[in-house]
Amino acid sequence: MSEANQQQLIRVAAPRHGCNLLRNNSGACTDQGGRLIRYGLGNDSAKINRVFKSSDLIGIRTVTITPDMVGTSIGQFMAIEVKGLGWTPRPGDTRAQAQRAFGDWVQRNGGFFQFAITPEDIWG
Repeated sequence: MSEANQQQLIRVAAPRHGCNLLRNNSGACTDQGGRLIRYGLGNDSAKINRVFKSSDLIGIRTVTITPDMVGTSIGQFMAIEVKGLGWTPRPGDTRAQAQRAFGDWVQRNGGFFQFAITPEDIWG
């Protein structure tokens, strides 16, 4: 199955786990006036995009705070980087390193980040 198929499987499974995920297209194009238009979270410049790439899927999940954490629910930012079947991280893969940098930023700020091939990679 392609990465696009895996992404759809993950998006379909997400609501069963209290999540809503949206596709985050990222890239650049030239408009009719010749201006470069960048799109996607954090895609402010080519220089930044080489080292900091936002994830394929962005969303929110409900997290139930346990009694020792006050006993209420909150939303948690989620970022899922979807990969095709058979993908494994390789040394020197600068794209995956830039994606990991985004994921590390998400996690440092209390969010959830995961490289995923299947829904089970996220929800077991």
